[in-house]
Amino acid sequence: MLCYRTDQRGGSIKGIVHFFEEGFYRPSAWHRIISFALFPFSILYCSVAILKKILPKEQDFDIPIISVGNLTVGGSGKTPIVAALARRYDKCAIVLRGFHRHSKGLRLVSNGKSLLCNAKECGDEAVMLAQMVPNAVVIVCERREEGIEKAKGLGCNVLFLDDAFHKPYKKFDILIDIKTPNRLCLPSGPYRLPRAFLKKADLVVQEERDFLRNVWISNPKKKMVLLTAIAYPKRVLRYVPKGTKAYFFEDHHHFTKEELEQIWHKEKPDAFLVTRKDAVKLEQFSYPLSILELELTISKEVYEKVDRYIKEYDAKKDSNRSDTA
Repeated sequence: MLCYRTDQRGGSIKGIVHFFEEGFYRPSAWHRIISFALFPFSILYCSVAILKKILPKEQDFDIPIISVGNLTVGGSGKTPIVAALARRYDKCAIVLRGFHRHSKGLRLVSNGKSLLCNAKECGDEAVMLAQMVPNAVVIVCERREEGIEKAKGLGCNVLFLDDAFHKPYKKFDILIDIKTPNRLCLPSGPYRLPRAFLKKADLVVQEERDFLRNVWISNPKKKMVLLTAIAYPKRVLRYVPKGTKAYFFEDHHHFTKEELEQIWHKEKPDAFLVTRKDAVKLEQFSYPLSILELELTISKEVYEKVDRYIKEYDAKKDSNRSDTA
């Protein structure tokens, strides 16, 4: 398989990002030397991150909140787990920041009935979640506190956050434990907090133990070119037919007409092979798409623990109201 990392803007910076991604997940001897040299900076980063996590007072928003996150940078399956959990509840909301969107402030992505903005305005993950969980209110906002209050105002009674373990909210924290050969904090390793913080989570899940991925290609074509803009894109290669050429862009990249035309003209494929996250950004173009579909099978125990937390939270809230009255 031939793989290319393509972006005309900021190529050197993206090359550095790619180098560190390889060092985090597939380290060579050279990566280990760089990691050791950066270790003093990791100590400083880790110390600041720990203080920011443990010092703020926990805030209760008077609504059950479930956060799905991980301690490492990069993709780990947070978004599909959020979708799988959220679609089980009628009046739920999903609040996220909306990385790399071309808008500021609070935006209502979906009101639980229809999609209200596109991926460029509100972010690829937000639009993907709105499509995956059509019954959910989806909100993006840099300050998630505002998004939570907006969801409450819209009548939602349970809320899901994507990657908010570090936030000082009263919530049920699910952390995805990713097995990595490098277990150091940034910039020496991929961890935003030490692995010891896994013990602070309400539930730690692992792939193949607590959830399984089922990946297939919808609308497959004879000749496809993989086009993707996700974190650590090489993780999808195991699901791609052998010999498929691949073009990797930085995470959340918004594709341009010129980029697509150049690749299409050069490779002459029957379709672009993309993830769902990329598909929401390519729908505006006329190219045929083959999509890497992902469905999670989550263990019954995970669902039961989330249900129990929501029921216990609501019961305690009702009890407090009765005592006050």
